[in-house]
Amino acid sequence: MTNEWAEFKAYTEQPTYTATRKSDTTYLGRFTFDMIAEFSGFGRILTIIARGNLFHDKKGAILDGNPYERIDHVRKALCAWCSVPDKKKSSDPPVDFRELSADFPELVDKNGIGWFYRHIKSVIRFVKEHPDLVSKSASKKCEGISKGFTAQWKKKVHQLQVPIFALNTKGAWTLRYDDIIADALALGPLRTEDYLLSEKEKKQLESVNIDGVPKEVITDLVCYYLANKADDTDWVVLPVANFDAFYGNNNLSKKWLAKIPKSLIVRENRHGVSRFRTVI
Repeated sequence: MTNEWAEFKAYTEQPTYTATRKSDTTYLGRFTFDMIAEFSGFGRILTIIARGNLFHDKKGAILDGNPYERIDHVRKALCAWCSVPDKKKSSDPPVDFRELSADFPELVDKNGIGWFYRHIKSVIRFVKEHPDLVSKSASKKCEGISKGFTAQWKKKVHQLQVPIFALNTKGAWTLRYDDIIADALALGPLRTEDYLLSEKEKKQLESVNIDGVPKEVITDLVCYYLANKADDTDWVVLPVANFDAFYGNNNLSKKWLAKIPKSLIVRENRHGVSRFRTVI
């Protein structure tokens, strides 16, 4: 979770649709069924994509020049990633961005199929074609997602394009391209390496013994906190849905977080945002 460039590639490169057993969710990529069904965790996903296009070339090197001059390029990249085929092209604002396929061939094809839309359709197809490799729960969740997914995603793509100063919006999804790009500019380039604990921090964690929570999970949370803590606050936003996707299951949100004592990690929710701090 601290190597943001690896995360960017997971959202923009071709996923591997495979599984070796029913508990293996490799075919989902860096998503969970809950994320797809509820459209949760997309604030981080889209901001990572925006930062990757604002500050980096295709190999991850930092781009020269003023990132503000690349805002239009980044908006087009986000539109391409979110694109949904619309043969009639009657949507206002549009949801089909096939005209961007020449500039962003990895994000949208000439038929208007964007990266995310293609990924979800590929996941649905994999689950249907390999019932022996997916759990009954996964099959049931996938069946629910497949019903009306295109219409729901089109609605979200509409909402993403609501002008930042619009007085009225339809729907409760508050994500907008304008906000995403603003966050990307504020956060700066992606971290291209994993955050590593110092020897002192490692020794502090060695004394921690929490039954039922893997030690690597505690380490990941502490690393994420230290890598993202700003100088003017002790709190860091905790992207729980994205952490679940990183682990390939919902164990963090459903089981592990509740078992971590406040003496190590303190969490709270403010205005619908989960944040945390640690004593390490």
